[in-house]
Amino acid sequence: MEFSSEDTAHMVYSKYAGNHGFNIRKQRRTKKKKEDEKVARILYVCSKEGVRKEPKVNRSYTRPITRCGCKAHMACYLQSSRRYKIVSFDQNHNHELVRTPMKHLLKGNRAVTVSQKQHADDAEMSGISAKATIEMMSREVGGRENLGFLDKDYRNYIYRKRMAEMVKGDAGAVLEYFQKKKEDNSSFFYSMQLDEDDMITNIFWADDRSISDYNLFGDVICFDTTYKTNDYDRPFAPFVGVNHHKQTVVFGAALLYDETTESFKWLFETFLGAMSGKQPKTILTDQSAAMANAIVKVFPETKHRLCVWHIYLNAAKNLSRIFHGPDQSAMDFGKCVYDHEEEEDWLLAWNDMLNKHKLTENTWLKNLFEVREKWAMVYGRHTFTADMVSTQRSESMNSILKRYLKSSFDLLTFFKHYERVLDDRRYKELVADFGMMHTSPVLVASVEMLQHAEEVYTPEVFTLFQKEYTVIGDYVAKKKSKSEMMYEYNVSYRGGAREHLVKYDAANQMIHCSCMKFSFAGILCRHALKVLDKKNVRRIPPTYILNRWKTPNEAVKQSIGKRYSHICRTFREIASVAAEHIELTMCADKDAIELLKKLEEKKKDLVRANKWMPDSLEDKLVEEEEDDEDVPNVRGIKRKNPCGRPKNQKDRNHGRFKSVLEKKNRGTSKSSSKARAKKKLFQVLIYIICFWFMSIFIKM
Repeated sequence: MEFSSEDTAHMVYSKYAGNHGFNIRKQRRTKKKKEDEKVARILYVCSKEGVRKEPKVNRSYTRPITRCGCKAHMACYLQSSRRYKIVSFDQNHNHELVRTPMKHLLKGNRAVTVSQKQHADDAEMSGISAKATIEMMSREVGGRENLGFLDKDYRNYIYRKRMAEMVKGDAGAVLEYFQKKKEDNSSFFYSMQLDEDDMITNIFWADDRSISDYNLFGDVICFDTTYKTNDYDRPFAPFVGVNHHKQTVVFGAALLYDETTESFKWLFETFLGAMSGKQPKTILTDQSAAMANAIVKVFPETKHRLCVWHIYLNAAKNLSRIFHGPDQSAMDFGKCVYDHEEEEDWLLAWNDMLNKHKLTENTWLKNLFEVREKWAMVYGRHTFTADMVSTQRSESMNSILKRYLKSSFDLLTFFKHYERVLDDRRYKELVADFGMMHTSPVLVASVEMLQHAEEVYTPEVFTLFQKEYTVIGDYVAKKKSKSEMMYEYNVSYRGGAREHLVKYDAANQMIHCSCMKFSFAGILCRHALKVLDKKNVRRIPPTYILNRWKTPNEAVKQSIGKRYSHICRTFREIASVAAEHIELTMCADKDAIELLKKLEEKKKDLVRANKWMPDSLEDKLVEEEEDDEDVPNVRGIKRKNPCGRPKNQKDRNHGRFKSVLEKKNRGTSKSSSKARAKKKLFQVLIYIICFWFMSIFIKM
């Protein structure tokens, strides 16, 4: 028998071995001449050929013996016809051959096919574990024995694939990933900060959809950091907000080297550059001094608000002795957070709380008082926050991220799985858009005001508006004064002592309530709606319908990013055809210039006709220069040097390294379990207290 190549000979003998129940290996390859490309003689032997040599050094562990001196082999020699001919063949084995039920375990019978590799790639990108993927693929073919490979073959494939992607190192792979994203979509933005050694310290990135979402909903952003999402243990910092469906949207994300003022300052400046210099109206963060310093420097026009949830947590920690006591200190503290419409009343309530609970000398409360304008609602009623009073959006986003991202991920894998997060969030928005198109919310009463609200608002915002409107029957509006077309009313719940002052200008249909719900939430409060109902106003005044809460019309149903991507795909096909011949190129170039002139004229007509979207008008038409800069010479990604021994390896009392047995036998004590359960219960109680006050505040 003859073979056309060395590979063909190996494949045939390997298949023969697999069918008969043994493994093979190449024993020897020799050449006639060094300059000859082809191998002159090949010897394939049974994997059990030969005997194991005794090791020169005694080892504590050795692999099981597999060789027993088997003589079975196949030798091939290169003929003058440049084909390989079998010159020696021995089919006799001195050991038992593998029987049929186990033949699929032989190395020659195992291989991950192309379709299985694609299946494995899709499963890995979907976050499905290797074990679950193998189980699913086994069921598809009727059992593990029909799968064609073992668990270790699958894991080896995934490992080799990752190593191939990371051949340039973490830094090179990340840079290549960003460059490819930029090639696919020129609107993709990324930036890296390097230190003096050309090591990456901070990274920021945002795709075209994130940038377009910021143009629409970037008036309020939540910013927070989270850990345990990547192998470098870097703080991950997403910029998030809320869209017209009251869903969380992502405006961009960053991986920071540390949480210093310098890092935050670089990040905020980079974010501002990516968003064409448009500053948010409000930013919500936790109580971080480094963040606060950077915000003042980079966002001078932005109102900085602190997360109420973090304030409550810190209060429970710093005032733990009295916070859960019988004297209702938590309730008094909550009233200082949410209640009061006048600063004078708030200051009196704050001093009363300090005196009542003997906290006048408490250092933490003194420091908190210094930043009262950032957390007390009496100072934040005039600041638009899209009805958010905490970084709950960021906290929720962080918990979602940790379901997709693992601390063991290298950076390239981290970025790829982060794309899954964005895809899932955007698909939920698509589902909400579909529901809005095909369903309508149920009106509790067939009145013109609610019908109008249902037309202009998205279902989620309409639900909030309807809750405000349906309770106006329980409120009493007493006229306080009248001056020409200006009216003042005191509105109270069933004529109670607590009153809200509502001013109404009938000439301009302008209305203002002392609770200032519209200022921070963007929808009219029940007190204002009571007065409008009393003045026989049946539709929402246009001034009080914010674009960010409106139902998008057909022209803007797709975001700028989606429309941009659609046009890019079309013109990419045009460019591919036009590049095939010089005449086609000239024709496309001429028509493109004419098309650009027509689009500019059409845009002017839309502006004149008042049909141009206000959000688009805010975008500055800045001509971006071509990126002629060289690719940064990145040497690597900077890691922090851990101080001392690794915390997870040394003994808590003596600082020594633990043995393998100590690590293995270490269990969870009952006391530590109870402590964790107690901590969890404590956090739940704080949540209940916080949201109980929020619900009271909303009903005011």
